[in-house]
Amino acid sequence: MIQILGQVVLKESRRWLHKPLLLTPRVDSTCGIAPASAAVNAFNEEANLPSRMNAGVPSYFTSLKPFTGLFATGVPSLMYHKLGRRPWGVRLKGLYVSRPLFERQLSQLHATGFTTPTYGPPPLLEGNPDKSIALTFDDGFANVFQHGLEPLAQHGFCAVIFLMADLIGGCNGWEMQEGEARQPLMDEIQVKEWLAAGHEIGSHTLTHPFLTRLSLKKAGEEISASKKKLEDCFGRSVRHFCYPYGDWNPAVRDLVVAAGYETACTTEFGVNTKATPPFELKRILVRYQSISFKALKERLARTRFR
Repeated sequence: MIQILGQVVLKESRRWLHKPLLLTPRVDSTCGIAPASAAVNAFNEEANLPSRMNAGVPSYFTSLKPFTGLFATGVPSLMYHKLGRRPWGVRLKGLYVSRPLFERQLSQLHATGFTTPTYGPPPLLEGNPDKSIALTFDDGFANVFQHGLEPLAQHGFCAVIFLMADLIGGCNGWEMQEGEARQPLMDEIQVKEWLAAGHEIGSHTLTHPFLTRLSLKKAGEEISASKKKLEDCFGRSVRHFCYPYGDWNPAVRDLVVAAGYETACTTEFGVNTKATPPFELKRILVRYQSISFKALKERLARTRFR
């Protein structure tokens, strides 16, 4: 048993040593877009720690049971990114939710009576008497289309996917700049099939920049031009926005309001109540459950002294 755990720790330590370093973000001189940093890819984990501790729940969603109490206090919005098996060379492994895990999560929500009404502003009532929940997908990865449509239909759920208008049919270049594995994004045909299946789309800007690191003029173009481009392409009103990397400030928020959106979602942990500002909606990251390096060391230490 000790030998097996030792091998697991060794493997985990090697993975841990190869995690991305906390580098100062670089800015591409051609477009003024900074690629993701390790700190931002962690979805502001440190900033969200107090709210998670107060809620008394895990730092991310894997299964419903630990969140039952919290989900009764407001409307939760689950934040997904990628579905399916992780390909070779992936660095942010936790953002890949396997199809069996995704199906299990939807089954738990459905069996407990949760529904996905039309995505929109915070609820008007206290608590969550109707057991509403929002399922959101950032970036528009093609694997969401491949592995998500059937399970969503099977359980009668609707979801919203936030797209980069200039990257439809492209790939995750903003992640590849940090050494992430290449992943294709949904193309026009797939987005149209997504809409035909009853799901929604929102804007995630034109090119996935850090909005607070752009000039207000450039940030405004990313926000407003993406809305118009998506509406022209798909013939639908685009009413909802998602801040790339969860990066926003009051000036950026005001640009989103001025562009004509109805809501904007962040990466701040929590559920949404009638007190939640509509352009500061909270979400809960979904990822697979993993054992941290620290936990593995503690488990090994306990085993040694049994």
